[in-house]
Amino acid sequence: MLPMSGQQLVEARFRLSASAHASRRAAQRTGETSQFVDGFRYEEAFSRNLGWLTEWEQQALRGKRVAIAGMGGVGGGYLMTLVRFGVGMFTIADPDQFELVNFNRQVGATLSSIGRPKVEVVAENALNINPEAHIRSFAEPIDEGNIDSFLAGADLWIDGLDFFALAIRRKVYQRCAELGIPVINAAPLGMGVAMLVFKPGGMTFEQWFRLEGLSEEHQYINYLLGMAPSRLHMANLIDPSRVDLRGHRGPSSIAGCELCAAVASVEAIKLLLGRGRVCVVPYYQHFDAFSGRRVVRKLRRGNDSLTQRLKIAIGRIYFAKLSDKAAFEYEVPTAAREIEKILDYARWAPSGDNVQPWRFEIVSDDEAVVHIQCPGDVYDYRDGEPTLLSGGMLLESIRIAASYWGRSLEWTYEGRNEHQTHRIRVLLPRVKDRAVDPLFSYVPMRSVDRRPFRLRVLTASQKSALAEASGPELEIEWHEGWRWRWRLARLGARATAIRLSIPEAFAVHQRIIDWDRQYSPDRIPAAAAGMSRASLGPMRWAMQSWSRMRLLNAAGGIFSAQVQMDYLPGMRTAAFFTIRMRALAPEGQSRPPSLLQAGMAIQRFWLTATRLGLAMQPTMAILIFADYGGRDIPLTRDARAQRRAAILATALRRTLPNSDRGLAFMGRIGIPARSRKRSRSTRRILADLLKTQPVQEDTRQ
Repeated sequence: MLPMSGQQLVEARFRLSASAHASRRAAQRTGETSQFVDGFRYEEAFSRNLGWLTEWEQQALRGKRVAIAGMGGVGGGYLMTLVRFGVGMFTIADPDQFELVNFNRQVGATLSSIGRPKVEVVAENALNINPEAHIRSFAEPIDEGNIDSFLAGADLWIDGLDFFALAIRRKVYQRCAELGIPVINAAPLGMGVAMLVFKPGGMTFEQWFRLEGLSEEHQYINYLLGMAPSRLHMANLIDPSRVDLRGHRGPSSIAGCELCAAVASVEAIKLLLGRGRVCVVPYYQHFDAFSGRRVVRKLRRGNDSLTQRLKIAIGRIYFAKLSDKAAFEYEVPTAAREIEKILDYARWAPSGDNVQPWRFEIVSDDEAVVHIQCPGDVYDYRDGEPTLLSGGMLLESIRIAASYWGRSLEWTYEGRNEHQTHRIRVLLPRVKDRAVDPLFSYVPMRSVDRRPFRLRVLTASQKSALAEASGPELEIEWHEGWRWRWRLARLGARATAIRLSIPEAFAVHQRIIDWDRQYSPDRIPAAAAGMSRASLGPMRWAMQSWSRMRLLNAAGGIFSAQVQMDYLPGMRTAAFFTIRMRALAPEGQSRPPSLLQAGMAIQRFWLTATRLGLAMQPTMAILIFADYGGRDIPLTRDARAQRRAAILATALRRTLPNSDRGLAFMGRIGIPARSRKRSRSTRRILADLLKTQPVQEDTRQ
């Protein structure tokens, strides 16, 4: 193209301006939205685009119309980005209203927009940027009856439809091909973007995705794998339980949506101006910002290629399993009170075997009663001491959560009833200028990590921070070096031999191990138990009955478990630690409050470790079984296992003198060898933990 002279440029501007005014008058007759604001000058508003765009190109964009279906996660971003590029005309469609669940990714989602139509909100935002823009809005769903009206006059369609809206998507693509309208489809996958561009006369939507004749669920799989054949995003999927194609649910991020807006808008500018290379299907593009990887490749036959057919076959099995194991969506009541929000956050406190022995009775907006029931199994020794320590961890979590909402915590232990349920009254008064506790964000992040750690020793500053967090109630002892690691790993192996060889513990394991979910809300996922995948198969078989378990033990099952759960992680750790209570009250009513107070301090220790980037694994089975053996309390009907408990008690006293004096907690700590955890225990939803009456049933059932 030859450069334009100054006179030609003026004439071109005049023609464009006249055309824009003509379009504006027509738009007013058809109900199209635009504004005229004194003092607004298009040329000045978008003058900083010049350099990347010529003056002529900027004016050309002023007369272009882009149709965008969907004003949600990506659609609103497309509109906001293109209107700042100076595109002058839009057709937008979305039948939905903004909701609180949209806040993580949708540009128009604010407190003031909740309940308002999306097209109305985003049109207002766009007109606040360019009041001369012409925006034709469809507040009803796009269907066969209005596709032509929606696409009328469009120079380009950008697909912002919901992932699961495949039926109407296929029809709009077909109509665009018939009308000669190019299409951009950018999908926000994780923290990246996958993009396809379809041009008239080229490969069609159906030829690429191959959806004809497939069931709805299989169409979703074909569409997902067709959007991102390279699957860069899958390596960053930290919680697969949130993907449920069958249930029309999946995770999203603002990073992915903003990347879609950026790359799709640049591609739109190239198509609208006819400048620059456009990668049209059978080329696909995928950029993953989290890993920093980008792929641009040609897939000549789309989903009909051999590699894609293989991926799709595997994907059908994989995504079906994900749907079967999908986490339930957690819905917070829209009118949730602050006290409910505090308890909802605090429910992430740890408890033995993820039993969550507490129930909440809300009395008023600033008062609740916490009911904590001791489960009464072999792991809850010394009259429920571990349960009370967990109760203290819950109280500390409540205190930390309360600080976020400008409240403090006051609690009173009110005793326990005949059902062994402890009662704690909690007050959450407002405090002026209450600072948010710095450990707040780590409450849900803290978890048990049974994997081997790095051998890097703890620094003096890390130990100091952990000691300071524990406060005066606790005394921390560090056990470092390979000799200590070996001694304590051996103690752990002795405890493992006991718990795998007694039927009383076997019954507990049957109840608390979740074999089907990687993220279990009420049990411990088998994948997080610290054993290899090869060992989990035989273990699952053995857990069907005690006779099978005895066979596995006789075949070396105990030794295999000891190696994987004790020796390997025990030798691969920075340090073991023990925590003593400086002043432990004697048996009686005064003992529970002191244990609750100690639990609060232990929770601060654990959360501080999480803040420092350290992982932890409690090794409480050593203390529990040694206590049974040391005090000659019947643990099991198996005489051999009872003798093992006595031997463990002797070994513990030799390793840790005075271990029977206030020793309340022990574990190992270090820097995780791998940052990503593929499995962990989650928590029950708050609705399951809210009770209006004291808890009397066994909370394990």
